[in-house]
Amino acid sequence: MAAVMPLMTRIPAPPPAASRLLLSGNEAVARAVWESGVRVAAAYPGTPATEIIESLARYPDLHTEWSVNEKVSMEVALGASITGARAFCAMKHVGLNVASDCLMTMTITGANGGLVIAVADDVGMSSSQNEQDSRYWGRFAHIPVLEPADSQEAYEMTKFAFALSEQYETPVLLRLTTRICHVKALVTVGEREAHEPAGFVKNPQRWVMVPAHAKQRIPNLFKRDDTLREVSEASPFNVLEAGSDRRVGFVASGPAYMHVKEAFPDAPVLKLGFSYPWPPEKVRALAAMCDTLLVVEETEQLLETEIKAAGIACHGKDVLPRIGELSPQVLLPAVDQLLGKAVPPPAVADAPLKVFPRPPTLCASCPHMGIYYTLSQIKNIIVSGDIGCYTLGAGHPWNALDTTICMGATMGVALGMDKGRGEVDKNKRILAVIGDSTFMHMGMQGLLNITYNQGNVTVLLLDNNTTGMTGGQATPASGKDIHGNAAPRVHLEKIVEALGVPPERIKVVDPYELPVLFKAVRDEIKTEGPSVIIGRRPCVLTEEFKPFRPYLVIEDKCTGCGNCIDVGCPAIHVTRRDRVVKPSGREVDLAFVNIDNQACTGCGLCVQPCAPDAIQHVARHDIPIHIVKS
Repeated sequence: MAAVMPLMTRIPAPPPAASRLLLSGNEAVARAVWESGVRVAAAYPGTPATEIIESLARYPDLHTEWSVNEKVSMEVALGASITGARAFCAMKHVGLNVASDCLMTMTITGANGGLVIAVADDVGMSSSQNEQDSRYWGRFAHIPVLEPADSQEAYEMTKFAFALSEQYETPVLLRLTTRICHVKALVTVGEREAHEPAGFVKNPQRWVMVPAHAKQRIPNLFKRDDTLREVSEASPFNVLEAGSDRRVGFVASGPAYMHVKEAFPDAPVLKLGFSYPWPPEKVRALAAMCDTLLVVEETEQLLETEIKAAGIACHGKDVLPRIGELSPQVLLPAVDQLLGKAVPPPAVADAPLKVFPRPPTLCASCPHMGIYYTLSQIKNIIVSGDIGCYTLGAGHPWNALDTTICMGATMGVALGMDKGRGEVDKNKRILAVIGDSTFMHMGMQGLLNITYNQGNVTVLLLDNNTTGMTGGQATPASGKDIHGNAAPRVHLEKIVEALGVPPERIKVVDPYELPVLFKAVRDEIKTEGPSVIIGRRPCVLTEEFKPFRPYLVIEDKCTGCGNCIDVGCPAIHVTRRDRVVKPSGREVDLAFVNIDNQACTGCGLCVQPCAPDAIQHVARHDIPIHIVKS
């Protein structure tokens, strides 16, 4: 193991010709990756990390790609590192779960060219199904963890990470959070420095991870931990700041440090940027500077537990919440409570205004609406869902999804329902809904499992020709690469058939054609065995989507039946509600509507369930020019 070299722990200084740019944390990381001479960068889109590779794709002199999933992106980066090239991959926190199989082995092989993994934790769950703390992966994999607190540090730590990786032959984890990823600040940047790969050196004992080879290399992990702890103690990223108010001292990292400084500017603070291995001597020094030590970390009590295990008294999650961001509004009352001050109860909020609820919904003319409207009309079914825009099908007015777990889970969950159901569910039909990008990410294995195990499941494969949820990124089925250039286009029908679905059980339908779609679903769920219905129509936010003439409601014809509302299009607005009594004495609620033709793109979904023919095309001379495309 190499001796500690303090020189390598210095923050890289920008060259004299450096300039200042307004960058988000994601953009700052991308800039640093490019400047570091990286040759290969790979990712799968996932908020809040998506913009890293999107920004990096604009730079020359390196290969960037959307990989089919996070595991593949990490394997691509490792392969480049093995040849001596600097390499990078990025993902959100749940993506690191997918990539962990590769991670836990490459921490044993180590890196050759500098290898950095950026993982973005969605603290507060702005756009994720759970809230994870990726710092655990540093401990689990025995790799160093860096935590920037702003865009400038995101840039500096990324550049430092490549040097650290090469010096100690280790992957490095750059832990970001949503606030770091998306908040912009001025960043002093430099220029790209070329880094020529040293080349591949044949070494099966290192790169062929059979048990005998792994056993020989695992002791290196523990030696590396000890060495990197010395580096952490000396690192300028770990800053001990004195303060005049010694009642409480704080250990904090990432954006939590910024919150601490805002709430308690006069308190002593240990700012951890090189957070694993953490520096125990600096923590002890901080403890000597204050009466009470408080560990402020988002989200788990990871560091608190380790500090206590080292024999250093501290507080943490006994006074701070374990979920969400630790803003000053959270810190101030928690510290008052810790100091024994009376904490006033929260102020009584004003009664909320009675406004119409506005839950998240699909876009006007989204092709997924046709799918969910159809499913909402079919009884005696169980529908498992997946991760994507189409997860919104679980909401109003469709209420069409019964489960959503993780990327690609719909297939396995559906098969488990099919095989595990008892007498009470024996007559119910099982459907699985999945998007095209998710299908290629992790769904193909699930479909293979259904066909191999002869499951009685109907799969609705929603092909909107993009990764819609994260902003419309290209996929292997879109025929474009990350730069918008032509790329080989996979055919989902052929993949589905190759995975074992009989050709006669594969249907391709237009989700705007409700009668055809309804018949296809009805026919397939009645037939035993696996089947796939591909709903094909481009996402309305992509260039491939071509709007039609918009519609309007003829007021004199509208009967208030509300059938069009059940489609779920946000371009349809309720203008008046009435309750009438039928001759039979039955009370009926009526909802009269209009259509915002600035939002309507003429998909026709609302027209088909309208019995009185009250929805008609806008006259051509009334259409704003920017709407008419076809």
